[in-house]
Amino acid sequence: MRSSNPVFSRRGFSRDNGYAQFNANAQQPQAGGPAVGTAQGNPYAQAPAGNPYAQNPYAQQDVQYGAPQAPATTGRMTIDDVITRTATTLGLLIVTAALSWVLLPIDEANIGKSYGIAIGAGLVAMVLGFVQAFKRKASPPLILAYAALEGVFLGVLSSIVDNYIASGAAMQAVLGTMAVFTAVLVAYKAGWIRVNRRFYGFVMAAALGFVLLMGINLLFAVFGGGNGLGFRSGWLGILFGIVGILLGACFLALDFKQVEDGIAYGAPKEEAWLAAFGLTMTLVWIYMEFLRLIAILQGSD
Repeated sequence: MRSSNPVFSRRGFSRDNGYAQFNANAQQPQAGGPAVGTAQGNPYAQAPAGNPYAQNPYAQQDVQYGAPQAPATTGRMTIDDVITRTATTLGLLIVTAALSWVLLPIDEANIGKSYGIAIGAGLVAMVLGFVQAFKRKASPPLILAYAALEGVFLGVLSSIVDNYIASGAAMQAVLGTMAVFTAVLVAYKAGWIRVNRRFYGFVMAAALGFVLLMGINLLFAVFGGGNGLGFRSGWLGILFGIVGILLGACFLALDFKQVEDGIAYGAPKEEAWLAAFGLTMTLVWIYMEFLRLIAILQGSD
């Protein structure tokens, strides 16, 4: 299963990446003989003669005695690793956002300068995000730099919206993002959301259409002035804001599935940084859609 998140799409936690799947139906290996397991659901149960672990790059074999060993679990990604890395990345983003809110003034004399700094930080963060998304391995410094710069962008933007457009919008957007994350996590763990190929195809098609429409609206706004085609203002803006939040919720479900598969298939421990990076990108998406939606709703009062 591939995620719509560009981080996970680049290197999904799936069977075709070579990660070993821990099959619950497989029996414990016997001394002096190959491991026994069911062929269905376990691509490593039937291995070539003479080398029972030829297809599994993470399995170990005792060369001296010829007795295979159970796959080692050290160095594999765990849920604790994902939680720790995600908390670190989001924590840094929140700290830099708070500092930017406090230290970068947005009064009439300085709002242009502060907004310019925020836009610059956002553009650099976007570049770093693309660089990490297309790297084969996670780079913690790159991921943390992305989080810090994204925090600067969000801090200034949130301060401007909160002070000039919709009072209290930033806190409402934070609470809305937390609510969506919790609801999707509970629904996913309870099995109410089934992440399969049909779900993936639907989300990808909807995301592609959404991004294309927003791109067209941006082009019309840049070259034609005003609000473009009106997809980000008025009732159309409210509708597209809700659609954006729902898409973010779907991205979260796909990301949870990728993390779950990565742990089940024995992904290396450093892949937890990619999981944290992908989840952070999705949460930023949801927060931005909430902030935009609240600004439209309160701005029209």
